[in-house]
Amino acid sequence: MARVSQEHLDARRRQILDGAALCFARNGFHATSMQDVLKEVDLSAGAVYRYFSGKDELIEAIVAEVLGAIRDVYERAAREDPPAMPDELIARTLAHMARERPALTDDGQWLFPRLMIQAWTETLRNETLSALLDEGFAKVLAAWAKVVVRYQEAGMMRDDVDPDAVARTLMATVQGFGAQYALFGSFSPEALQAGVRGLLSMREAPDATGNQSVKNA
Repeated sequence: MARVSQEHLDARRRQILDGAALCFARNGFHATSMQDVLKEVDLSAGAVYRYFSGKDELIEAIVAEVLGAIRDVYERAAREDPPAMPDELIARTLAHMARERPALTDDGQWLFPRLMIQAWTETLRNETLSALLDEGFAKVLAAWAKVVVRYQEAGMMRDDVDPDAVARTLMATVQGFGAQYALFGSFSPEALQAGVRGLLSMREAPDATGNQSVKNA
């Protein structure tokens, strides 16, 4: 019997994960059956269960992979000199996810934000997934905080700013985009980037003498 290559095994695993993610994003975790996944990926039950024991293991693998990909974006950014501005980094993250997960497009609609909402909801009943998300969130947060420290080292941000607070705020911005996109679908990544850039351009209002506030001058 011919030996199956690791490349083939990895490609088959990718096929299953992409098909399952599309099913979960399209119909929700609980409304999706393993039969739906089998039909989507056009594989036998034996072929799929060789890699994953069921829906719980599929969603856990998908979440771990996504969080790892996002963390890598910020880890690389922290090594840049100087690091990219927040608006560019956020846009880069969204572009990376769209490029790396092209299977999460259905009739031209990007379904990754819907998958994100489904995963958040599932953590309310799945303790294993909740722990996985907590661990992944902490690692992404730490990567973002490294970027903020690099901003400070490069003189792009004040030294007295709390890196953790900035990192959490920037993560909340991306998460909020995902929620708006999933619910309303009319908020583009380009609009988000422009909005963040606009916020970064703000200054204190002049005082009564027409001078800018000393604390931000």
